[in-house]
Amino acid sequence: MPEVDIHIGGRSFTVACQDGEEAYLHSAAAMLDGEAQVLVNQLGRVPEARMLLMAGLMLADKTAGMEERAEAAEEKVAALNAELVALKDAAPPEPERIEVPVVPAEMTDALAELAARAEALAEEVEEKTRD
Repeated sequence: MPEVDIHIGGRSFTVACQDGEEAYLHSAAAMLDGEAQVLVNQLGRVPEARMLLMAGLMLADKTAGMEERAEAAEEKVAALNAELVALKDAAPPEPERIEVPVVPAEMTDALAELAARAEALAEEVEEKTRD
């Protein structure tokens, strides 16, 4: 079982841990040291037991806040999943009906004839104005 030296609040401690957990222990000690440094900076020299207790309580408070936020996020995810399931189970919406007007063939023929007459009149007018 390896022993690891950690530093918390300006003090050194030797702690035993399981093989492979050294990095985790250093990470946890760094978090505790961060809180202890806040106390040392604010209060100066604090008895070891009191420093560790207060730093632990500060971390516990942060952890409780994070757990509340995680729980709220999980509830939101569950609600969104329920909505998604409801949407999947719901019948698809009716397709929107779009009507495109169709010009009757008689109207197209009549318009083509009017266009041809207009072009013929335009040509006549052009010929008369050239003369």
